[in-house]
Amino acid sequence: MKPAAPRTDTRKPRLTTSAMIASIAGEGQRTKPAPFGHTLVELAKEDGSILGMTADLGKYTDLHIFAQAFPDRYYQMGMAEQLLFGAASGLAAEGFTPIATTYAVFASRRAYDFIHQTIAEEDRNVKIACALPGLTSGYGPSHQATEDLALFRAMPNMVVIDPCDAHEIEQVVPAMVRHKGPVYMRLLRGQVPLVLDEYGYSFELGKAKLLRDGYEVLFISSGIMTMRALEAAKALVSDRIDAGVLHVPTIKPLDAATILACCAKPGRLVVVAENHTVIGGLGEAVAGLLMREGVHPAFHMVGLPDEFLAAGALPTLHDRYGISTEALRARVKGWLT
Repeated sequence: MKPAAPRTDTRKPRLTTSAMIASIAGEGQRTKPAPFGHTLVELAKEDGSILGMTADLGKYTDLHIFAQAFPDRYYQMGMAEQLLFGAASGLAAEGFTPIATTYAVFASRRAYDFIHQTIAEEDRNVKIACALPGLTSGYGPSHQATEDLALFRAMPNMVVIDPCDAHEIEQVVPAMVRHKGPVYMRLLRGQVPLVLDEYGYSFELGKAKLLRDGYEVLFISSGIMTMRALEAAKALVSDRIDAGVLHVPTIKPLDAATILACCAKPGRLVVVAENHTVIGGLGEAVAGLLMREGVHPAFHMVGLPDEFLAAGALPTLHDRYGISTEALRARVKGWLT
């Protein structure tokens, strides 16, 4: 009997990325390890007021690097986020500069009132750096901080920053330490992509930066969606669509002047892209600004839906909820045709 021919498996390879892994770097993408932790250590060598504090998540917010360098200035508060932020406020009142880390869901949801009352209302010099922002975890709603920007934007005195990559984080950390008052920063941890160094970018607190110009589409983005917007803009070239990217890392205070100037250019589509629910984040902040100032471009928002998201592998979830590069490219093409 003639042996049967081997079967060819035409199925797509199964995505095996663990829901635990919060890496947003693409295959072969340049990365840098733990930019937050290493930058903080360098700052602390010169500034003795800097303290590192966490709620049982030092390893998972890259604060363990600080703990190894300055064990006598590191405070492990246990799984007690309210205690973490209350103690940070007290230490700030005594002249220290506490850097408090946890997951974004635990700061924005579990400890909201403690931050609101003891840090924001008192205008205390506490810096809050939170990992797993938006859809950077496959754990499901318990760990997906899809509404953190909306919550922290609502706090008076609070500066809110959503950095894009390792290059920017290395500049954000000293800037937020220099700022006198409370700061909330979305934290990318572990092997963090390198993107903005290719554009000669430098971070300035409260400033948006035009990374590339385009006469048909303007992406306005923050965080990892700036990386996606830049990738989509490059891909759209083959579709004969010219797209620009305005990076807005400081969500509050918003750089109104730069946003208005860029959106006032006639004849191009404005697309706000964010790794956050479409409720209360960058998109609605920009939309409100444009309406108040009487600037009315064609306008769309790309963000996470107003629902509890699924658990699973990040590439699958990013495609499903429309924040992958290909999903962003496809939506822009659809809006222009």
